[in-house]
Amino acid sequence: MSRTARFTIDPAFTVGEVSPRLFGSFVEHLGRCVYTGVFEPGHPSADEAGLRTDVLELVRELGVTAVRYPGGNFVSGYNWEDSVGPVDERPRRLDLAWRSTETNRFGLSEYIGFLRKIGPQAEPMMAVNLGTRGVAEALELQEYANHPAGTARSDLRAAHGDKDPFGIKVWCLGNEMDGPWQTGHKTAEEYGRLAAETARAMRQIEPDLELVACGSSGQGMDTFAAWESTVLQETYDLVDYISLHAYYEPHDGDIDSFLASAVDMESFIDNVVATCDHVGARLKSKKKINLSFDEWNVWYMSGWNTIENSGERDWAEAPRLLEDVYSVTDAVVFGSLLIALLRHADRVTVACLAQLVNVIAPIMTEPGGPAWRQTTFFPFAQASRYGRGEVLDVRVDSPTYETKKYGEADLLHATAVRADDGTVTVFAVNRDRTRPLPLEVVLNGLELTSVVEHSAIADADPDARNTLDDPERVTPHQVAGTTLRDGGLTAVLEPLSWNVIRLA
Repeated sequence: MSRTARFTIDPAFTVGEVSPRLFGSFVEHLGRCVYTGVFEPGHPSADEAGLRTDVLELVRELGVTAVRYPGGNFVSGYNWEDSVGPVDERPRRLDLAWRSTETNRFGLSEYIGFLRKIGPQAEPMMAVNLGTRGVAEALELQEYANHPAGTARSDLRAAHGDKDPFGIKVWCLGNEMDGPWQTGHKTAEEYGRLAAETARAMRQIEPDLELVACGSSGQGMDTFAAWESTVLQETYDLVDYISLHAYYEPHDGDIDSFLASAVDMESFIDNVVATCDHVGARLKSKKKINLSFDEWNVWYMSGWNTIENSGERDWAEAPRLLEDVYSVTDAVVFGSLLIALLRHADRVTVACLAQLVNVIAPIMTEPGGPAWRQTTFFPFAQASRYGRGEVLDVRVDSPTYETKKYGEADLLHATAVRADDGTVTVFAVNRDRTRPLPLEVVLNGLELTSVVEHSAIADADPDARNTLDDPERVTPHQVAGTTLRDGGLTAVLEPLSWNVIRLA
């Protein structure tokens, strides 16, 4: 078998337009994501609102758009009214989800202020509590956040210092309600009815909201697909999206299967699309439900489960939880997950990297100290910057390798995006841990004449990481020898590498 990977791109064959919301992220009241993450009054870089400006600069560089808030599991015990008004009057609460104490010093107004300081590209994506609460409380929050003036809760917002409404367009109807770990866990029938009633009521106030129904917490859930089918039977005409959540890690040292994690992610997407469209067909609806992949990442969850089951957590404020430090291998898998999302841009129109700072995050901080980029920061920043436009249909002809978990998998995982100005960016991962992979791309109907750059993340040490002591150990580097001649791109992808090849 040839050791060269190949594919053809042609602007006549496309997947779909990339939604800016594909590059969303997630801020949950969990560990140090908020406190000593984005928000640390008294830090040398803190602004007048207590936001860390060093973190804000990195968030802008990362290129995030929609930011989901305030959870996550946290939202299923969240009382929104605790998080508004004078800070010194806000109550301290027990957070059941992460067995922590929540001070509410950072709340709804601070979240909106944080987004405004990121820039106009940052959009709120607010979750409502359908675990311990329901329709009435969701409507109260919506009125407080979005109604202009002249009612009790909109006037209360103004009295709290926010005269202008927050204009939240995208709302998540609960979080992971299929999960037995979720406070207020429900059956699909129970959740479907509650989500439908909440959606119907919220649309009476604002018909043009965009609403996300909870899908399965993972493809491995026993109720997967049946859950989506039942929930959508109740909500199909009332919601715009169904959610997907997926996290990946190596099991028992099986790095080859870990490198092929996107095989699972793509099948998850395909199966949810099939389920949505089946329900639509049953209902004889012409409407298409899109996908909100609003939690995804590499997460060493098995390590967390050990801590969680130890009983050692004792209601601390902003404890150090889930602070995974990512390797080059993790960054390559992470890049492959981004490729999977782009390859399905026709139906995945919202995606949120979980999370933004400190908690399984691309940005790390130390209290009172510096902030730095993890290895996973770079693939996300490059995809957000260069992955805007139309995704071209890429069907690879690649050498393969055997994995225990997914069977035969391609060594090449790739996609290509054509920007409005006609330039094309190829995103590619070589899953081979020891050998470079030659790549040949035929460019049909594209007036491209030069390679602008070929950037890669790869390292002789696949376990290399960026840390407090060595924050720039891993960064993207330029690759020489990539050529574009007579409508053909030729490149060599380093072993175990994430690659960005820009063509003009």
